[in-house]
Amino acid sequence: MDLAFIVAFVVLLVITATVSDVFFTQRNLSNLGRQAVTNGLLSLGMLVVILTGGIDLSVGSVVALAAVMVSGMSKGGMPLPLAILICLVVGVAAGAGNGFFIARFKLQPFIVTLASMIAIRGLVFVYSDIPITPSDPAFRAVLGAGFIGPFPVSALIMLACYPIVWFFLNRAKAGRAIVAIGGNEEAVRLAGISVTWHIFLAYMISGLFAALAGVILASRLGIAQPSVGGGFELDAIAACVIGGAILGGGGGSVFGTLGGVVALGMIDNLLNLFNVQSYYQQIFKGVIILVAVLARRKQQ
Repeated sequence: MDLAFIVAFVVLLVITATVSDVFFTQRNLSNLGRQAVTNGLLSLGMLVVILTGGIDLSVGSVVALAAVMVSGMSKGGMPLPLAILICLVVGVAAGAGNGFFIARFKLQPFIVTLASMIAIRGLVFVYSDIPITPSDPAFRAVLGAGFIGPFPVSALIMLACYPIVWFFLNRAKAGRAIVAIGGNEEAVRLAGISVTWHIFLAYMISGLFAALAGVILASRLGIAQPSVGGGFELDAIAACVIGGAILGGGGGSVFGTLGGVVALGMIDNLLNLFNVQSYYQQIFKGVIILVAVLARRKQQ
C-alpha cells in the first residue's frame, strides 16, 4: 500500500466524518462491514489471478450459482455444512475450468472467463429461475446476521482470509511462483517451475472465494436471486486496481486490496446515506478507477 493511497484514504475519512453524522455510528459501520464482505472475498481471489497477468470475469456468475445452490439444498433439507462444502467445491471446479483453458491452451483470460461467465449464468437459471429462500434458520442467524461482540461474523471471516492469502503469496512456494509468473513468465518457466499448474491454481482460488462470497451473500440477504452478481467482477477489479494491483500482472498487495475494498465500501455507503441514485454512483466510481489507474501509471 503506497503513500499516495494512504493519504487519499485519510482524506476520504476526514471528508466522511465532516459531512455525515451517521457514518461513524456502530450500526452503520456494522452494515458497511457486512456489505463489504462480498467484494472483499471476490477481490482477494481476483488479486491472485491479476498477479499472474490474468483476469476473472466469471466471479459474479459463480456468486449467483453458489447462492442459489446453497439456498436450494438448504431448502431441500440437506445439512448446511454439506451444502456449503458442495458449493465451495463447485466454485473451485468453475475456477479449474477457467484455469484449464487458459493455462493448457494459452487462451486469453478475458475471452475464457467471459465465456464461462455467460455459461455459468445460464446454469444458474437452469437450477432455478425464481428466488430461493433457505429454510434453515441457522444459515442466516450465524453467517448473515451473526455477531461476535460488535463485529459481524461474515466480516470476521473475510478479514481472516486476508492474512492467510498474504502468507500464501509471500511465504509459500506456490504463492511466490504465482506472483513471479506475472512479473516474468518465461523466467519462471526456465527456472523449472510449472507455469501451467500455478495459473490453474490461481483460478481455482478465485473460484473458491467467489463461491464463499455467494454462500455468505445468500445468508446475509436471506434469499438467493438468480440474477445476483451482475457487475460484481468489476467492483472486484476496481478494488484491486485502487489498492495498487497492476492489471498486466506482477504487482499488487493483499492489504492494498483490502484498502481498496474498504475505500469503495465507504464511498458506496456515503453515497447511499445521501440518497445518491445508483447510476450517479457508478459514474463516480468509474472516475475514481480512472484516477487510480492514471496515478499508478504516473508512478511507474
